[in-house]
Amino acid sequence: MSAFHVFIATSLDGFIARADGRLDWLPGASADGVPAPEGEDYGFDAFMADIDVVVMGRVTFETVQALDPWPYAGRRMVVLSRTLPEQAIPAQRRADVTVHPGPLPALVDDLRAQGVRGVYVDGGQTVQAFLRAGLIDRLIITRVPVLLGRGLPLFGDLPEDLWWDHVETRPFPSGLVQSHYRRRR
Repeated sequence: MSAFHVFIATSLDGFIARADGRLDWLPGASADGVPAPEGEDYGFDAFMADIDVVVMGRVTFETVQALDPWPYAGRRMVVLSRTLPEQAIPAQRRADVTVHPGPLPALVDDLRAQGVRGVYVDGGQTVQAFLRAGLIDRLIITRVPVLLGRGLPLFGDLPEDLWWDHVETRPFPSGLVQSHYRRRR
């Protein structure tokens, strides 16, 4: 059975990106932004050890193209998009990246049929779609101590309340605070 996980950072006021999609406020996200503390990955490598496939939407995929080093190396990636042509995927990524037109239930069925166990769901609209479908099993949210005032929110409308059990909260010397939650079923 596939398990769907979110590992994402937000500002204190709940935004995952600026209104224009920029991530310059995230530690280590850009050369001219906030530097990441040396040697700290905030548990990302341990998280990725259990991930078989990364699923994200087109906007997030286009945004993360600038990340160097590529944080998804060695993982298969599926980009949810009805409009992204295969030739728009950079040549060095084409072996690992595929485009799926959706809908979400078809993608989930495909992943389960392939025996995929751990799925990392990334990107605001994609995370929201998986939440609305009741598919997310685990949330790992790292809060960055900055107020952006406006931007792209992590959460959106839901058809019903989704309850979560708190697993742990961990502070980092840089001031970031990370909380782990498991879906209450």
